[in-house]
Amino acid sequence: MIAYAVRRTVAVVPILFLIVTVSFFAIRLAPGGPFEAPQALPPAVRANIEAAYGLDQPLGVQYGRYLEGLLHGRLGPSLSIRDVQVSELIAQGLPVSATIGLAALAVALLAGVPLGIGAALRRGRALDHLATGLAVLALALPSFVVGPALALAFGVHLHWFAAGGWQPDARHLVLPVATLALPTIAYIARLTRGSLLEVLRADYIRTARAKGLRERQVIMRHALRPALLPVVSFLGPVVAAVLTGSLVVESVFGLPGTGRYLVEGAIDRDYPLVMGMVVLYGALTLGANLAADLLHGWLDPRVRHD
Repeated sequence: MIAYAVRRTVAVVPILFLIVTVSFFAIRLAPGGPFEAPQALPPAVRANIEAAYGLDQPLGVQYGRYLEGLLHGRLGPSLSIRDVQVSELIAQGLPVSATIGLAALAVALLAGVPLGIGAALRRGRALDHLATGLAVLALALPSFVVGPALALAFGVHLHWFAAGGWQPDARHLVLPVATLALPTIAYIARLTRGSLLEVLRADYIRTARAKGLRERQVIMRHALRPALLPVVSFLGPVVAAVLTGSLVVESVFGLPGTGRYLVEGAIDRDYPLVMGMVVLYGALTLGANLAADLLHGWLDPRVRHD
């Protein structure tokens, strides 16, 4: 298991380097620039600004300086927000996005896995039809519909929860967490149901039942662990997505998270801000996928032996 973990960890480094390289050149080779305002700046003023940020240097030199700064943990200053470092913006927004995301992920696991297990064990019955219908509905309704509906119903009319704003308490957490968690619950429930149904048809499950084991023992000891493998694989990219925030959810509920920075940076052509969000998202995605791979190898020894 240790050798498998080392191999997977080492493989992450070149992938992150490739993400940084492709993103760096793609955003700079695109048409436009960060200082192309509707009213063009005088050439001398624009030249001074570009020199101050190092944008007057050759692209290869800029790339080398960015890699050097990245190795020292420096993401550079924002070009659209004056006197603010990109790392400061991420440090301000990431705790909010991470709090909402981790809470939504916990809710999704606690609700989706039992719902999928119940639907699989009662296939074709009322619970199965109810779980399947709710999953389809949750996937069909986009967040920009669910969020305002929840805010209007439970925030504006009933006054049970806050309809917007941010405070680290349950009153402000419930509605954005529910909006972010609903589609993830649906995916996890469907994955768990389909995987468990497939596992229950395996030969070793029939053997366990033939030996006289109770159904609860068959499920918990022999079927559940392999049935959760697709869920574990699914969690890799999902963890990174919820940790970096949802632009829709943060916009609907007025949350000061990191989800808006990537879009705002792309619109303003704020190179350091976009690159900072790409590095953050790429590192979290690779880290979450690495953790999922390690957990997958622990659940299924065949993976690490191969």
